[in-house]
Amino acid sequence: MKIVIALAALLGCVVSQAIAQPENGPKKWDITTVDVSKLPPAATQTGVTFAKDIMPLLKTSCLGCHNAEHPKAGYKLDTLDNALKGGRDGVMIVPGDSQKSLFVVAVARINPRLAMPPTPRGPRPGATNSPAATHLPPPPFSTANVALVRAWIDQGAK
Repeated sequence: MKIVIALAALLGCVVSQAIAQPENGPKKWDITTVDVSKLPPAATQTGVTFAKDIMPLLKTSCLGCHNAEHPKAGYKLDTLDNALKGGRDGVMIVPGDSQKSLFVVAVARINPRLAMPPTPRGPRPGATNSPAATHLPPPPFSTANVALVRAWIDQGAK
């Protein structure tokens, strides 16, 4: 009888989780919804490292939002460990496979929904005199920088 009660309780938990988290179509950060054939090829440079090659790119385009103090979507790009850990939306970098790395898709901006930094939507109504109205978004990665990120990830993301 105890086993039946335990199984019923477990089944109830599973059903309540399914009800609480309905499937509403594809998630925003889903690599299967992206045509990765549009990615530029990886750079031929060898020995690409986070500290030497990738961190300068992140400082320019990413750390304004994905820093240790206020990480957007819980994703910190301030250290190699944090970048590899991912954020609220899961792991973004798959060491050894840049075509499965959502980070590459984001910085390559081949999908407008996933593009990072995001495309500016223009000033907010009534914000013409505010600093936010004149704030320029960070620059997107160039094709050469995306290729370098791909090389870094394909070389093991070290």
